[in-house]
Amino acid sequence: MDHIKYYIISLFIVLMDQVFKLGVHLNMHLGEEILVLGEWFRLHYVLNPGIAFGIEFDFAYGKLLLTIFRILAAVGIASYLYILSKSKAHRILLLSLAMILAGATGNVIDSTFYGVILDNAPLDSVSPWFHGQVIDMLYFPLFSGTFPDWFPLWGNQSFQFFRPVFNIADASIFVGVTFILVLQKRFTFTDPSPNGKVLA
Repeated sequence: MDHIKYYIISLFIVLMDQVFKLGVHLNMHLGEEILVLGEWFRLHYVLNPGIAFGIEFDFAYGKLLLTIFRILAAVGIASYLYILSKSKAHRILLLSLAMILAGATGNVIDSTFYGVILDNAPLDSVSPWFHGQVIDMLYFPLFSGTFPDWFPLWGNQSFQFFRPVFNIADASIFVGVTFILVLQKRFTFTDPSPNGKVLA
């Protein structure tokens, strides 16, 4: 039953993500911005019709395919989390997968249902189902400046860090993937069978 606690962690993150998104939707106007901590942490209500950073598929059923992919990915991650928990994988790896699962599920809910519940599907969508736009609101414009003239490609151009607007689900995926990349050497474990085979 060890896997249950990781599913509960995922569920908690999903609920927090959805409460935050719906709170922003119900209390802010699209495009509205609220300063939370000075100028560097703001709530900025935007809709993301595509993948991360607003990237879209430029054909009629692109969003539908993206939503289906997200659903399949969430099911696959949930299954893999169950298998690894049965294999006594490292708890940080399991926690990382739980966070990735939560992020994927949170954005799947937006894509699948928000077009109907919140009526936020793009006007040219073939159906409001599976065409909902993901709600983003976390904005951290930590600093801005201008690249020096000797800088390749972007010399003398202005920049802002950190420009993307994201949500709790996105942050959960990012943290989970970062844990896996940084701590992957800790995730090897041995099969308790007599052969002692390394599984992951």
